[in-house]
Amino acid sequence: MAVAAEQLLTVAREGEVATLRLNRPERRNALSIELMGRVIGALGELHADPGVHVVILAGAGPAFCAGHDLGELVGLDLDRYREVFAECTRMMAAIHDLPQPVIARVQGIATAAGCQLVAACDLAVCSSTATFATPGVKIGLFCSTPMVEVSRAVGRKRALQMLLTGEPIDAQTAADWGLVNRVVQPDELEASTAALARQIATASPLTIGIGKHAYYSQIELDLEGAYESCQEVMSRNATSADAQEGMRAFLEKREPVWRGR
Repeated sequence: MAVAAEQLLTVAREGEVATLRLNRPERRNALSIELMGRVIGALGELHADPGVHVVILAGAGPAFCAGHDLGELVGLDLDRYREVFAECTRMMAAIHDLPQPVIARVQGIATAAGCQLVAACDLAVCSSTATFATPGVKIGLFCSTPMVEVSRAVGRKRALQMLLTGEPIDAQTAADWGLVNRVVQPDELEASTAALARQIATASPLTIGIGKHAYYSQIELDLEGAYESCQEVMSRNATSADAQEGMRAFLEKREPVWRGR
């Protein structure tokens, strides 16, 4: 495994899977402006790397991410607050725009923008000890931007319960509500997440990228609009070399050889 270590973010590559690790354990991986910029930059590099098929997003130490760094948020003027939350929005958009699926690997707390980060990822695996919260209401700063992702993951009533009370939910509740896909024992978290990533990585990266983009494009459309969009996507997908190879491989009872086109 090759590891490029940086102060705030580490990027590791193992085969077709890249792992981004937030690396501020002493601050519970709080999202400083600089750290968010590093994440955006790393995602941009991975976007252009055809050898990376899946990305895992993790946190160093006992916490996944405690949200924004409050030490950076006190006493700013309006324009500066706009810059901070715009940078956070850019980071979430970079996750959605990435053609590779992003899996959150959550070992501890994921609060406020950290919970938003989990909800923004395409998939999430968490430890049974993980907790999730949008506690901004308790400090007078409502979790309005985390609300965007969390409400789309768990639905209106459940999101509002989290947002209005600020109380955390446990790992099993997060799974029942759809915020995470899978809950595992703490000592199984890395292996379980890696296994899920490898399973996805066996598919054509072209097809995965097409499918991820199509999913987010159709999810807010009405039924008619969604079908109109997806029938065109599927038709174009069917003309790709990988789709033709996959169908022939299935009929010929052999493993496909993906070419990424």
